[in-house]
Amino acid sequence: MAQVIEKAVFPLGGLGTRFLPATKAVPKEMLPVVDKPLIQYAVEEAQASGIKEFIFVTSPGKDAIKCHFDRAEMLEDTLNQKGKSAELASINGFPAPENITYAVQSEPLGLGHAVWCARDEVGDEPFAVILADDLVVAETPCLKQLIGVYDEVGGNVVAVMDVPKAQTDRYGILEIGADDGRIAEVKGLVEKPKPADAPSTLSIIGRYVLQPDIFEFLARAERGAGGEIQLTDAMAQLIGRAPFHGLRFEGRRFDCGDKAGFLEANVAIALARPDLHDAVVRIIAEVK
Repeated sequence: MAQVIEKAVFPLGGLGTRFLPATKAVPKEMLPVVDKPLIQYAVEEAQASGIKEFIFVTSPGKDAIKCHFDRAEMLEDTLNQKGKSAELASINGFPAPENITYAVQSEPLGLGHAVWCARDEVGDEPFAVILADDLVVAETPCLKQLIGVYDEVGGNVVAVMDVPKAQTDRYGILEIGADDGRIAEVKGLVEKPKPADAPSTLSIIGRYVLQPDIFEFLARAERGAGGEIQLTDAMAQLIGRAPFHGLRFEGRRFDCGDKAGFLEANVAIALARPDLHDAVVRIIAEVK
């Protein structure tokens, strides 16, 4: 029986340079999609997927993230006194502070390095990784879908989607074996291959269930694409040690690390809200 997944790592140490100047003083993960920061969407997905321990890998200058998830007693008292129950509920569903731990990534050396920085907090057990940049709207939370597959087959499981051939150089791409159209066996992984060299168009997005063995390979600090320590390169070393699968998840993914994707997420999520739908439709029509 597969070991229960109770810990999730949230790599939050990036500089967010694509969103400058907005991210000069505000962490990219705190940028709001409608009225909720990206990191909160990620944490809520983890909570709904059964995660009990939340490990934030941050960098110096990202105190706003900790402040967001800490208790704000004065604000809570004020909202309570004014009878603003909906607003109070919106900030009361966070994990308890004692269930959130922080690790520091002192240098932006890549996603693999960020995950390695959480090694002491993760310990010797399988864990999840969630990238807040990838906002996934799904009836069943994306991570919960991954954990369901992990419970069936064990090993390592990543969320995947098909991308245009011309865009394979933006993603970690799978070399696949057996494939039933939903779950694909991972035979190899290549980080950001040129389209002509890509083994498929099946791309990893920011949801992972990983075995702790990965820390052995991340500790080598080997540089890959872009001169960074790539998580994909370390995952490739796990192939053959344990089952490794990619899940074509159900849901809609928004690339909020990209300005157009971030705007798309704001529009789509606003349109899905009854309190905003009509106003957004009117605004879009007027802008057009």
